[in-house]
Amino acid sequence: MSHKGSDASGCQDGLLWYKDSGQHLNGEFSMAVVQANNLLEDQSQIEWGSLSVDETDPYGTFIGVYDGHGGPEVSRYLKNCLFEHLKTFTAEQHSMSEDVIKKAYQAAEEGFTFLVTKQWTMKPQIAVVGSCCLVGVICNGTLYIANVGNSRAVLGRAMEATGEVLPIQLSAEHDVGIESVRQELIYLHPEDPQIVVFKHGVWRVKGLIQISRSIGDLYLKKSEFNREPLYAKFRLPEPFQKPILSSEPTISVHQLLPHDQFIIFASDGLWEFLSNDEAVNMVQSHPRSGSARRLVKAALKVAAKKREMRYSHLKKIDCGVRRHFHDDITVIVVFLNSDLESRASSVCCPSISVRGWGRNKPADNTLAPCTTPMEAGST
Repeated sequence: MSHKGSDASGCQDGLLWYKDSGQHLNGEFSMAVVQANNLLEDQSQIEWGSLSVDETDPYGTFIGVYDGHGGPEVSRYLKNCLFEHLKTFTAEQHSMSEDVIKKAYQAAEEGFTFLVTKQWTMKPQIAVVGSCCLVGVICNGTLYIANVGNSRAVLGRAMEATGEVLPIQLSAEHDVGIESVRQELIYLHPEDPQIVVFKHGVWRVKGLIQISRSIGDLYLKKSEFNREPLYAKFRLPEPFQKPILSSEPTISVHQLLPHDQFIIFASDGLWEFLSNDEAVNMVQSHPRSGSARRLVKAALKVAAKKREMRYSHLKKIDCGVRRHFHDDITVIVVFLNSDLESRASSVCCPSISVRGWGRNKPADNTLAPCTTPMEAGST
């Protein structure tokens, strides 16, 4: 008989939270989060068991990495709600699919919009809070990757001839620092010559934000949230008729192969300091246990070196001030075992959840509860 459970135990080392090793439905995993902001804006989860709200087939593993900006509200909302939306649509269609994932993202966007609408007069700044949203679903030998924003999923695949493990980036990114992303925005907004602006050394949408897709950021999606009492620095001089940012994920589907070894899911904070090659080589050349923590520490050492300081000194810097050295960093390394993959399609098992926490765990559930797609749609 299926039942829900929790396996969220982990270890804390200052601003670093980690779970070095655990078993998911399709293999093993390693997970780590380091906080840099005053409030942890990164959120994450790994869930396995039934992917349906009625706790029936299909069974699989769900991975979510939510890199918040402007505040933690959207990333917390996604951690509480996105998987539940996915299970609802899986139950409706009796299977996993790109359409199920797309509908789950849409429901999450509508649900948070519903909350912003209710809170707008009392808390208008919630309209400028957003989150990147990277999701992986492993189900019946198929890997689904969905993304909005600039988090990244990288597969480690062993070459049959040499055994060398090569990195394969699975996620599309929506950072306007990428030429093709800028061109997409320019194409979608031909009436606006200032849709992307080079400001403070980086490209930004309307001079404000570096990504073209996100969940939240409603001040750049709906004109009614881009006016007083919103802070003047976020208000555009002219109202806009269509959303400037999109919440639609880029989704890719991959059939898992026997020589697919592992997938690294991580927020942009990691990829700022480590390349795909460096990350995959590090995972491959060390024991599985502690892989995520090892990657986080490697990134922190690079961050410290850039500021000409020792890693041991960086560790002593508290959150808030730490943000001047690096962003919040979340890493989940999911190892793939082909024998467990085949078993996962036929074995009923408990539904288990592991969620990454930071030092500000007690405040993590302050946001209003999840809204259903029907409730969100009523706005």
